Amino acid sequence: MAETDLRESKSKTIVHIKKRNGTIVNFEQSKISNAIYKALVAAGKPDHKLAELLASKLVNKIINSEYLGSIHKDHLLSVEDVQDMVESILIEEGLAETAKAYILYRHERRKLRETKMKILNKRDLDEVDKSLDVNSLRVLASRYLLRDNNGEIVEGPKQLFERVAILVAISDVIHDPRVFDLKGNYSQNLSEAELYYNKLDDFDSKLKIGSYYLNKYHFESLIRSYIDEAKSGKMKVSFKELLRLIAEGRMTDHGNKILEYYNLMVLNEFLPNTPTLMNAGARLGQLSACFVLDMPDDMYSIMKSSTDAAMIFKSGGGVGINYSDLRPEGDIVASTSGVASGPTSFMQIIDSITDVVKQGGKRRGANMGILESWHPDIEKFITMKTKPGMYENFNISVGIWSDFWQSLVNKEDHKYSLKNPRTKATMKNIDSHQLMELISLSAWKSAEPGVIFFDNINKYNPLIEAKGGPLRATNPCGEQSLYPCESCNLGSINLSKFVKRKADGMYEFDWPKYEQSIRTATRFLDNVIDVNKYPVEEIDVNTKLTRRIGLGIMGIADLLFMLRIPYDSKEGYEFMNKLAETLSYFSMDESVVIAKSRGAFPLFEKTEYKNGRIPLSGYYEIPKDLHSFDWDSLIGKIKNYGIRNSWTTTIAPTGTLSMISDVSNGVEPIFALVFEKRVTVGRFFYTNKIFENILKEHGLYTDEILLKISNNYGSVRGISEIPEWIQKLFVTAIDIHWTDHIMAQAVWQKWISNAIAKTINMPGDVTVEDVKCAYLLAHEFGLKGVTIYRDGSRNEQVLHITGNDREKRFKVTPSEYLHDFIKANIHEPYVLDQVKPIFKDYDENKQSTKTNAQLNVPFESDNIQSNTSLINTKSELYANSISRTENDKETCPVCKNYLIITEGCNMCIECGFSSCGSG
Repeated sequence: MAETDLRESKSKTIVHIKKRNGTIVNFEQSKISNAIYKALVAAGKPDHKLAELLASKLVNKIINSEYLGSIHKDHLLSVEDVQDMVESILIEEGLAETAKAYILYRHERRKLRETKMKILNKRDLDEVDKSLDVNSLRVLASRYLLRDNNGEIVEGPKQLFERVAILVAISDVIHDPRVFDLKGNYSQNLSEAELYYNKLDDFDSKLKIGSYYLNKYHFESLIRSYIDEAKSGKMKVSFKELLRLIAEGRMTDHGNKILEYYNLMVLNEFLPNTPTLMNAGARLGQLSACFVLDMPDDMYSIMKSSTDAAMIFKSGGGVGINYSDLRPEGDIVASTSGVASGPTSFMQIIDSITDVVKQGGKRRGANMGILESWHPDIEKFITMKTKPGMYENFNISVGIWSDFWQSLVNKEDHKYSLKNPRTKATMKNIDSHQLMELISLSAWKSAEPGVIFFDNINKYNPLIEAKGGPLRATNPCGEQSLYPCESCNLGSINLSKFVKRKADGMYEFDWPKYEQSIRTATRFLDNVIDVNKYPVEEIDVNTKLTRRIGLGIMGIADLLFMLRIPYDSKEGYEFMNKLAETLSYFSMDESVVIAKSRGAFPLFEKTEYKNGRIPLSGYYEIPKDLHSFDWDSLIGKIKNYGIRNSWTTTIAPTGTLSMISDVSNGVEPIFALVFEKRVTVGRFFYTNKIFENILKEHGLYTDEILLKISNNYGSVRGISEIPEWIQKLFVTAIDIHWTDHIMAQAVWQKWISNAIAKTINMPGDVTVEDVKCAYLLAHEFGLKGVTIYRDGSRNEQVLHITGNDREKRFKVTPSEYLHDFIKANIHEPYVLDQVKPIFKDYDENKQSTKTNAQLNVPFESDNIQSNTSLINTKSELYANSISRTENDKETCPVCKNYLIITEGCNMCIECGFSSCGSG
């Protein structure tokens, strides 16, 4: 009898559970223990073992009771049933406070579900909806999710990621060995394939790959991709035969690739740039964020470029233009016997076009205007944005070459010639020091212009001969240099997702998982080139000649918090160096793998890649014994097999992508740990999630502490209640000296083939000389461009921390790592002389701070102004004080709230609108 009872007891198990939407799923005990643990944390009693013990007791209680048999047949429980029983067992175990916290938790979860359903216009939530937070859904709903003609949302995030993944996988179908032959010389009937453009509606959701149906825009891309490869004789079968193979399920294995791309996005490990999320599998079909156009010195070409710019804005991209080839103001115009109006007047044309053409109908475009330092109109260009309201759709940058730099550092002669681009004749000579002072003063006043170092950009450029000259322009945010009529699609890996928990509860970085995601993301971005619907034919041609992609990262600040590594420490810099090297190594290695089966980029044979040259300064400038990988072996493979993409890595601003992923921007430290928001119904604090958990686990989470941190400009430095190790670890942008911001960008730049979007944030009390020194250090560190933002230097002030009793309790000094790096690596006497005053305080205090200097421990200081930085975490989206007057603020074209300036772009903190397309 006892044996029978035992068998019956063992046979009773909780197999399934009924969700709120009625679906039946497998029961997971871990979800109960996680919910109990959250309640214990909220009650100030974090205990993983207790949570697991209570969960086990609850499951045993259910199994050994009459509950399963008498109330729910087939062992089916509902989520609500289980949650009710969790409350009961907490009370039975004498954990009344935890039970109260759990009840509040259930209430908040219910409110959260209701909010999400309202945002998405849905009655039920799927697993992807649940995995994303409210702010992420708001951003997706405002900009990315497809809507019908009445403006109603017609898809959820799951459907968005599916339509993107399906489109990207079409390139894999086209390059399947059963239909594609790299060395083939096949002749196919292209007109037969082209006829299917008239049948898009007929094939809408008729064909499927695996379990995924192709909509009519996927089908359109299938036609376009087939024709593109068939033109070069590489398609082994006719288009009809391809359709037959798909219809018969012969291509069903590519459903696994769709799932792989889908999971990469849904698991929040990687996101492509905004136009891809918006337009993949949709009407516009334009997937790239970055474009560069030419601006030759003739009216037809100027108007052609203006028209092309309009088409790019309409399709969702941003444009960079170098205006240096235009004759200067006052120069002769032979055809009319008149005089030229100069580059700035033609910038007004693009500025006006930007105002009236929305990007994809959802946002206004962005521009980068560049003028090189030798142009006769350079002084006017430098100061043209110091007056508010001028060229608001432009970021502007001065292009600098080695001749200007040599003039600047020359001890004897600072004479620098300004030359007419039409005649090449010198129009006048100026003092290079005075020009640099003018650049610095203007940036100090208005945060513009930026500076682009074309000598550094082209130092290891392997395409100079193949393209007939050096790179001379970048995208609007400056991180992506491009040749004329070339585009690039970007994407970012979320580093915070690549950690695994050790037995002691601490985290370690998951390098194998990082490698795999780099490889998948590289293939994803390469596929985008094939399935993209380009707005201008010349851009289609030139983009495919070089096949440039820009794989980058976001979430570095969150990752470093989890790994307990301070951002501006020796360990932090060395860890970031390895992350960057790993990113480029495996993206290039995967690019070689793709080249073996699909071919190298078409210009490969004419480039210096054939001679082993690669566009990474780290390979040449960092000793080989400090490399983490065998680069010589990889270069050997490139010489033998070619490489699919001419450049593979770029770090973009990731503004809206970071909002969707709920992590810090790009390579930035976070802006603030705590924000306070005051509204009519009360006061709320928003905190970085990792920091909030640390406070709760150590019993430090109180409104009083949050208020004190908020009033300390979001920093924990100098707050006596916060343990020293937390102060050292949780550094914010304001805790880091501006020289260390440059250092961080330089560390990444060594191993990034394109460039990096980062703002060098400075406190309001820096001098013009400090700004000039930032440019000098940036060039010497090998940066390809730099943007300076001094707090208070723009009419549209970046977000301030709220709080009536703000008091900064610390002073910021350069890190010891930076100090030692300059001593060991910077040898130019002029630069060393200029930066010496920056380290005056450091040298004076070094002895007294010897133990903690490396981690940048603060000193007491009076009268230090706010160092406002760019938006880096979800918490920051709720700061509500902007210094510009209400009448002067620019409103968001999507939700009509006010815009702020971050990373040189207009951004809405309510809906996620951004004028830059890189994110």
